[in-house]
Amino acid sequence: MRILFVAAEAAPLAKVGGMADVVGALPKVLRKMGHDVRVFMPYYGFLSEKLKVPKEPIWHGTAMFQDFQVFETTLPHSDVPLYLFGHPVFSPRRIYYGEDEDWRFTLFANGATEFIWNYHWRPQIVHCNDWHTGMIPVWLHETHDIRTVFTIHNLAYQGPWRWRLEQITWCPWFMQGHNTMAAAVQFADRVTTVSPTYAEQIKTPAYGEQLDGLMSFISGKLTGILNGIDTVSYNPATDKSLPQTFTVETLENRQANKIALQEEVGLEVNSEAFLIGMVTRLVEQKGIDLALQILDRFMAYSNAQFILLGTGERYYETQMWQLASRYSGRMSVYLLHNDILARRIYAGSDAFLMPSRFEPCGISQMLAMRYGCVPIVRRTGGLVDTVEHHVPMENRGTGYCFDRYEPLDLYTCLVRAWEGFQYKDKWQGLQQRGMAKDFSWDRSAEQYVNLYRDLLGPEADEPASVPQVTPEAQSQETKKPELVI
Repeated sequence: MRILFVAAEAAPLAKVGGMADVVGALPKVLRKMGHDVRVFMPYYGFLSEKLKVPKEPIWHGTAMFQDFQVFETTLPHSDVPLYLFGHPVFSPRRIYYGEDEDWRFTLFANGATEFIWNYHWRPQIVHCNDWHTGMIPVWLHETHDIRTVFTIHNLAYQGPWRWRLEQITWCPWFMQGHNTMAAAVQFADRVTTVSPTYAEQIKTPAYGEQLDGLMSFISGKLTGILNGIDTVSYNPATDKSLPQTFTVETLENRQANKIALQEEVGLEVNSEAFLIGMVTRLVEQKGIDLALQILDRFMAYSNAQFILLGTGERYYETQMWQLASRYSGRMSVYLLHNDILARRIYAGSDAFLMPSRFEPCGISQMLAMRYGCVPIVRRTGGLVDTVEHHVPMENRGTGYCFDRYEPLDLYTCLVRAWEGFQYKDKWQGLQQRGMAKDFSWDRSAEQYVNLYRDLLGPEADEPASVPQVTPEAQSQETKKPELVI
């Protein structure tokens, strides 16, 4: 099958959230399965420092009265073709934010649609990701030889509202719903979320972000497919960023990573201390407000240590920084992005804290288990689908879970984990069960392939030839007019 992924992010080139991990990994797996998979993303100003991009574009187009260019290269460490949408609005060294965000990503979506219609390689499936690509299913819904899949990575971010879309696009108001996300959900042939539990939760008022009625209405085409992780890159047996590699059979070697981490971040070197790690965006979604309400009391009650890595809202950054200053040698806060340090936190911490208010899927808890770090999570979204609550009397489970989004529930869960750490044999069993879990993309990729085949029907089994469309041969059926004014 010919499949084009369109997204604002793709790891390792441009990453803010979990969407980048999906777009950076899933196309590679699908291509190894024999499908002609390609990726389309913005040409950000910093990308030329991360990969080689030819100076000459492969295609010129016009969208929303703006000329743009498309450059072709490949995703790093793969043979997946990568198309870069070149326009001055994406030249600044940023991915999101700015007063022009609505316009620039709507332009990107319109440019991608023009490319899909008119370039000589024509996909059968266009896989769109989050609101930045949400208008593509609207514009393609009458293109009968192309099917669209729209993946919701986070329903909280829904893009420009109807009145703004009417200002910047040609699209009748009744086609757009409330905003870009709603429009995409209505017009895509299939809608997916990144975990089965989240697919059910967004049909409820508590998680539906005011679109719960719409999600229930389109539930017949809504599917939850759990994300995977790159098990080649994230492998404790071969990860060169770790002071000491280890496997589930040589778990005793992991202790060297804990000592090295304590030395690196300025914590008291103590192999017996219960070291909790947290790698996250400092926003309310991730449960930072909940953690701040109980961390001071938990640190005073126990002999635990705590390391935080991440950036986010200034208020949460300040609060975490001030809290760390009260526990010198036991608490360390790094307000930055650092992939190497993140890997060392996964490999050196005893437990990983993830008390999310909501979590569409979550990658960090899977990475933590991959590195023998026991997750402490709230039972919501993808955390339900990936972390099994520890039952010590039955020697089962992979982590510690709590249900209600309440300070007392999180505090109790932390105390239980701290007490459980004292029983080394039980704790090692927890680590081994987590490391043995298969979070690779293989199973998820098979589910996506089945979804694509269901959309295409008999056409999916035809040879994956690439239709060549010359300018002379382009008719009104293959060359669509721009849907802009």
